[in-house]
Amino acid sequence: MRVNSVVRVLVFVGLVAIGETVKVNPLPAPTSITWGTSGSKSVPGRLSLKGTSNQVVQDAFNRALNTVNTLKWVPQAIEAPIPVFEPFPTAAAKVKRTGGSSQLSAVNIQIADAKADLEHGVDESYTLDITDSSSTISITAKTVWGALNAITTLQQIIISDGRGGLLVEQPVSIKDAPLYPYRGIMIDSGRNFLTLPKIKEQIDGMALSKLNILHWHLDDDQSWPVDIKAYPAMTKDAYSSREIYSHGNIKDIISYAKARGVRVIPEVDMPGHASAGWKQVDPDIVACENSWWSNDNWPLHTAVEPNPGQLEILSNKTYEVVEKVYSELSGLFEDSFFHVGGDELQHGCYNFSAITTKWFAANASRTYDDLLQYWVDHAVPIFKKQKNRKLIMWEDVAIASSAHAYNVPKDIIMQTWNGGLVNIKKLASSGYEVIVSSSDWFYLDCGFGGWVSNDPRYNENSNPDPSAPNFNFGGSGGSWCGPYKTWQRIYDYDFTTGLTEAEAKKVIGVTAPLWSEQVDDAVISSKMWPRAAALAELAWSGNRDANGNKRTTELTQRILNFREYLVANGVGASPLVPKYCLQHPHACDLYYDQTALHT
Repeated sequence: MRVNSVVRVLVFVGLVAIGETVKVNPLPAPTSITWGTSGSKSVPGRLSLKGTSNQVVQDAFNRALNTVNTLKWVPQAIEAPIPVFEPFPTAAAKVKRTGGSSQLSAVNIQIADAKADLEHGVDESYTLDITDSSSTISITAKTVWGALNAITTLQQIIISDGRGGLLVEQPVSIKDAPLYPYRGIMIDSGRNFLTLPKIKEQIDGMALSKLNILHWHLDDDQSWPVDIKAYPAMTKDAYSSREIYSHGNIKDIISYAKARGVRVIPEVDMPGHASAGWKQVDPDIVACENSWWSNDNWPLHTAVEPNPGQLEILSNKTYEVVEKVYSELSGLFEDSFFHVGGDELQHGCYNFSAITTKWFAANASRTYDDLLQYWVDHAVPIFKKQKNRKLIMWEDVAIASSAHAYNVPKDIIMQTWNGGLVNIKKLASSGYEVIVSSSDWFYLDCGFGGWVSNDPRYNENSNPDPSAPNFNFGGSGGSWCGPYKTWQRIYDYDFTTGLTEAEAKKVIGVTAPLWSEQVDDAVISSKMWPRAAALAELAWSGNRDANGNKRTTELTQRILNFREYLVANGVGASPLVPKYCLQHPHACDLYYDQTALHT
């Protein structure tokens, strides 16, 4: 990652083997962690906080202390060598004890700049030290947000002593900082509504795994769930009056997230994926809204999924409405970043647009590239009117083969979802900052089959070609981006491969999208977690050890334990393996050779 800097990341456990002396295995793995050998330190139920009066830090500390006291966590999956096929150890590890304080009484947090706001590039580093002789846990951080990360780590290393109390297993020294400043997941409330408690549940999982970006895809063709004061009629296209986000709801989510070190970045997809809501303002600003989406003839489709609708790029009224909606949302979402879409513009849609067909007829040399450039030329100046605005767009607007603008400002961040390493290279070498969301690695909705109904492809009772995978027999089963992306697939992605040093610096981070065609409150957490935790570690401390070896095997017990920790904290994470595998470290590995994944 980032010019192979991940190869140089120091993640080690001192001279003590984790599984022999300590059970805890925090996720994401810290950049540097060294355990002592002098013995455990007991932790009272009421640690005092010293060194800072910052309210955000105090609140985070109180939440963490309440969690450790409530859970009295017992690690559910520990690291151990593969040759030992014995039951999960339940007795406390035997350790060498020396002199010094055996009880911790306080946490001292020193913050260099308590006024630094939660924004892109803010320093998130911290140190955490528990010495053999001290009764105080010492934390230093450049900012409040680094202090929150330290508290999250501390929360994971305080565990049950087996007798109703708490302990830290050994003295420890941690120096930690993220590889990437942008580490996110994406939720989609346009296809299916997500309630505030479920959104907060995702934020809780993010805070525990040190993800710091909630990309909120607000709307799509199917529904417009956001109250817009300038155009109240837009929410006529919400699924119901109960499935609308008020301004107060949105502010609540932003506040909840910020208290946990998470930035909320909104997305309003334009000019494609833009039917619901917009057509209620003025049907003349939406093209092909009343067309049959697939046309029963795919080359003539008007949308990649039902229902169709794209903004009329050549209509002046479009930009008037866009400006008012965008301005109102910019007043709600305080982050300087704003995602304005730009993906999957469908040519067939504009066959239903009189203004567009006339425009093409007036000049035979015009192409859909020119049409998209018209959008960029007219919409981007509107978007940039907001002070300190940093725009994000999907990569399509700049590099899609079907249609792309030929002059997209280089200060717009491109989010790549197609083409894997090829598109990352193409964007970075062109001078764009890049957010990696490559669908073949990071799309969490993939692999669940198709969802469009009345589909004759499933009406197949014998294998048409046993010699090769096909739709119903060993193939995608209708999932355009299948197969399912496992935690190992996510973690193993070396997404800066092939980049020059300068190009690698253009990659600002990653986001794992969970599109919601088949997602609502009932399943969002199980589809998001714990796979998103693999992304969290990948972006925080990388997927390689100090020797440059891929450490996926090492992550196994860590993510299995973290899944149990998520569930204990109210996040409905899906199981990854039979419980046998948690209790028998590496007994479920495919290869006995523990170096099989090092390359």
